[in-house]
Amino acid sequence: MNKRIQTMLADSDLDRLMDEREAANLLCYSMRALQNWRHRGGGPRFVKVSGRSIRYRRRDLLDWIDGKTITSTSQFNG
Repeated sequence: MNKRIQTMLADSDLDRLMDEREAANLLCYSMRALQNWRHRGGGPRFVKVSGRSIRYRRRDLLDWIDGKTITSTSQFNG
């Protein structure tokens, strides 16, 4: 498979919508934690598909993880 096709497939996987359970499993948190973050703020970006249907893009979850990554405890400011 050529490089361009591999890149397109990788990008489409990053944009795939995941339900709450899949997102919680990827982050190793509970679904309740995701619900609390949505209500209070501070969690990963999400897509509100309808009034009761929430989805997460894999790309947004990975970006959120990257934003939480630190190299020493002196960087942590709560």
